[in-house]
Amino acid sequence: MAEKSSITRVGTFEPFELQVSRGQIAYHKAVTVFGYNPDIDQAEETIWPNGGLTPHPATAISMEVSSTSALDDATPLGTGAHTLLINGLDNDFNEISETVTLNGQTPVQTVLLFRRINYLRVQSAGTGLANAGTIYVGTGTVTAGVPAISYGVVAPGFNNSTTAHYTVPAGYTAYLTAGLLSCGQAGGSNAITGRLLTTGAEGIRHTVAVTTLNNGAAPYPFPYPVPILEKTDIEATAVGASNNNAVSAMFNMVLIQNADR
Repeated sequence: MAEKSSITRVGTFEPFELQVSRGQIAYHKAVTVFGYNPDIDQAEETIWPNGGLTPHPATAISMEVSSTSALDDATPLGTGAHTLLINGLDNDFNEISETVTLNGQTPVQTVLLFRRINYLRVQSAGTGLANAGTIYVGTGTVTAGVPAISYGVVAPGFNNSTTAHYTVPAGYTAYLTAGLLSCGQAGGSNAITGRLLTTGAEGIRHTVAVTTLNNGAAPYPFPYPVPILEKTDIEATAVGASNNNAVSAMFNMVLIQNADR
């Protein structure tokens, strides 16, 4: 069988963005963050399935993983999710990951200590091929699979987190290239206001972009990418003029490793 090749390898131009996604550009990583909140009301919320603003622990902590459904269980094998991959940051904001074996509504403690959760993904599942309940990564008393404080959430059937929040790892600068906000409601006559925010070490939330919509979508192109320093939180939020708004957000960036790493 002939060796698979690409136009890059034979000296023909290929888009830089594709080369980054293929891992062909050293010290560069492409990141796409997507969030969805099916019910934003008249108080500002992160665009994620849990409602309210995404909390942050002050230091890295062990977290508990649980589900609202007993079917999300690897022992005995349930029809829902069996294992969950957690991608996040340690106390020094370095990237770490851990795979946790689910036990239904009973919380399972992580071995690693997390200061931020950047992404969750169901790695294996039963015959349902998806998580049956809402999977939480959090702390505190767990009641029917729901922890007192939630730092990460996977909505039923989604198999991965849909949280419009990302923290730039230590040793990298993120360059924000594009974003998108969309919303929908039954009547379409009342607006939602969405913001793209950054929060650095000083704890001040800065607005990178803001828009107001009645049913529709607003793109945020950044022809000159916006640099965002390491250890900075990036978050999309929204607030409605009325209740019951379905809102989604997306933002793209490329991480470039700092010269001193």
